[in-house]
Amino acid sequence: MKKLLIANRGEIACRIARTARRLGLAVATVHSAADRGARHVREIGESVEVGDAPAAASYLNIDAIVAAAREVGADAVHPGYGFVSENPAFVRAVEAAGLVFVGPTAETMERLGGKARAKAEAATLAIPTVPGSPGALADPAGVAALVRTMDLPVLLKAVAGGGGRGMAVIDSPEGLEARIESAMREARQAFGDGSLIVERYLPRVRHLEVQIAGDGHGRAIHLRERECTLQRRHQKVIEEAPAAHLPERLRDAMLADAVRLAQSVGYRGLGTVEFVVSGDEYFFLEVNPRLQVEHPVTEEVTGLDLVELQLAIAATGRLPMGQSDVRCTGHAFEARVCAEDAAAGFLPATGRVSVVDFGATARVETAVEGGDAVTPFYDSMIAKLITRGPDREAARQAMVAALQGARVLGLPTNLGALADMLAWPETVEGRFHTRLIDERLDQWAGATQPDPPPAHLAAAALAWLERERRQRDGTLGCWTDWQAFTGWRLGATDTPALQPAVVLSQGQQRWPIRLSRRQPDGRFALGVADTPANARLTPLGGARHLLEIDSRSLEVTLVLDATRIEVASALGHSTLEATPFLGGTPTEARSGGTLLAPMMGKVIAIRATPGAQVTAGETVIVLESMKMELPVAAPFDGTLSRLACEVGQMVERHQVLGEVGHT
Repeated sequence: MKKLLIANRGEIACRIARTARRLGLAVATVHSAADRGARHVREIGESVEVGDAPAAASYLNIDAIVAAAREVGADAVHPGYGFVSENPAFVRAVEAAGLVFVGPTAETMERLGGKARAKAEAATLAIPTVPGSPGALADPAGVAALVRTMDLPVLLKAVAGGGGRGMAVIDSPEGLEARIESAMREARQAFGDGSLIVERYLPRVRHLEVQIAGDGHGRAIHLRERECTLQRRHQKVIEEAPAAHLPERLRDAMLADAVRLAQSVGYRGLGTVEFVVSGDEYFFLEVNPRLQVEHPVTEEVTGLDLVELQLAIAATGRLPMGQSDVRCTGHAFEARVCAEDAAAGFLPATGRVSVVDFGATARVETAVEGGDAVTPFYDSMIAKLITRGPDREAARQAMVAALQGARVLGLPTNLGALADMLAWPETVEGRFHTRLIDERLDQWAGATQPDPPPAHLAAAALAWLERERRQRDGTLGCWTDWQAFTGWRLGATDTPALQPAVVLSQGQQRWPIRLSRRQPDGRFALGVADTPANARLTPLGGARHLLEIDSRSLEVTLVLDATRIEVASALGHSTLEATPFLGGTPTEARSGGTLLAPMMGKVIAIRATPGAQVTAGETVIVLESMKMELPVAAPFDGTLSRLACEVGQMVERHQVLGEVGHT
């Protein structure tokens, strides 16, 4: 192999490119129309546009990707994870073009990539499996009929792909058909196959996976296991290696079963055999015939570069190591940092990220920099943080410190929620299960930010003042120096003015800020609400500033837009609205019966017509964004008085979609 095409995007494309270049390979990648300026395109340096923004038109476009490989002169293709990484048709197309595919064979994917066939393969080896349907079901009526014969709850799972897409827990017969149709539609959109399998739902289990590697000729080894139990909506959030407090008997049995399965199919390359653990029993779940998002924790405890191992197997057809060469030392954690609002039910957020700074205490895998956009077309993950330590507790504490020290401004993130999860006693003690986060969603739902510390209010006020002065420079004559913006008047002493210069608010809370004129040393006397202070704000580069307030110094990160100011420091994160005192108070958003888009997305269904009677909580409009379906419901019983959208329309966050009136 001399040149590698990376058929993916985001952080995994950047991560694969680093290893390939270290091994002396040239690299190129692909991008969609939405990703023309994305970091993976910038960092890799050579890229071919393969289609429009939707994944189906670009990153799932097999013909376009193979054509891109030819165009750049690649002789090998690495699929990363997601998209076409588990598609046997893609493997065949790559190999038919005379290129090396870095991954399993198409035949192996067909035997193991689909959950139903993989389950059958495991059963032939007497590996324990979860009771359920013997195969894939493509008929919604057939799925519904089977569910009605089983004790609830049951789990619907997409046969193709993973990541929680096309997955639903059925715990009541009410609305069964609609839930099945939604799961099938999501699976079809994500993987091109809407088929489902039905299994007994095990609500309080641990989710473990074994990293395997094989040479394609019947020789296989394991690289130990990972713990992936902390999940939300069936999507992994925090992972670790090795598994927490797992009995050796159970661990040894799972490792052996994973290797037996890999050997039985002549597995080539890297993959993951997944299990659920209930009490002292374990059950085979599925096989992911590709690299996993969480592979870095295995790298941290084994000292191996898994991408290098993939490339070595693809190039030589041999395993460069034996089982006795695999060592596991210490412990590692990974946390997935996503653009999402925990207070709004972890709703994914779209828009532009102003500041991204994860410091230097953790390994960081990211493809987002300050100024980059998170679009509604792909996953909301901004970065993965990985920490390690000599033992589990040291690695956990290192992750908490990394999360608390991270600075991401411009969009809401799950940084605070991740730190909360790692502090739960169940996490600390390794007593968790896959439903733990979902059971505690109320912890964040509707939560309001704590009152900002006075230092954040002072920093926000001084940043606002500097911005106002700079924007109006030269327009106010002798008053431009600072006085026109502080409320200070001639003849007064160097104390805060009687009237505020700006009002900072957060929700219903308001803090009037009074300012003195600027002193020769750059300081201001402030009245922060009723608290006096003396402060100076000095730029340090980019969004970083040094705040000196009374006798204390504090580094702060500041981002301002037209009315909003974000402040982050060692004291936490604050988001404030700034209103000039003479401009009045911020207006509240329209409430009542207005139906607003919760985020940027595409209208995929409208369930009512104008004039129809609707009930509180009834879904009126369905959006699709971040690969999720988002229902927009009636806020009360009434009449749908108007619609302001249509199916297929792209809408912005907070755009008016319709109106419900009282009857």
